[in-house]
Amino acid sequence: MNLYIIRHASAEEPGTRPDSQRLLTDKGREKMRKIARGLTRLDVRLDLILTSPYARARETADILADTFRLAADKIRVSEHLTPCSLTDQLIDEINTKYRETEDMALVGHEPFLSELVSVLLTGNPVLEVTVGKGGVCALTIEKLCDGRWATLEWLMPPSHLALLGL
Repeated sequence: MNLYIIRHASAEEPGTRPDSQRLLTDKGREKMRKIARGLTRLDVRLDLILTSPYARARETADILADTFRLAADKIRVSEHLTPCSLTDQLIDEINTKYRETEDMALVGHEPFLSELVSVLLTGNPVLEVTVGKGGVCALTIEKLCDGRWATLEWLMPPSHLALLGL
């Protein structure tokens, strides 16, 4: 499985509305479109997008789906991609529902995404990885479970991906 861990793009400041309802900024939407185009230039393929239910993640997932020409039924919402989720619950969900998916994007939030990358690469959450807003971490996985089952292919900051998408 090729797993693309994607942090939502830049969103409204905290406090403007309830956290789960914060939207992407206009600049965030524009940059995410460039990032998505950059991913296509890297020959990334997506069969499925699994996203947090938070508005800013859903908007990010919609931009990805539009760029990759994925049908609406190829975007699924997971409660296990919210900011304070537990990695083992997400891993269980993917193994139960999406095990046959070859190329999957997970769209969510920090600090959860960095913890997920750490757990998949090392078996524990202490590896310091930072996924910037709109950043993408590409992993290949033989068997999805806790602990050293993933290989880091690349971790790219949003600015580099956006340049590729110009």
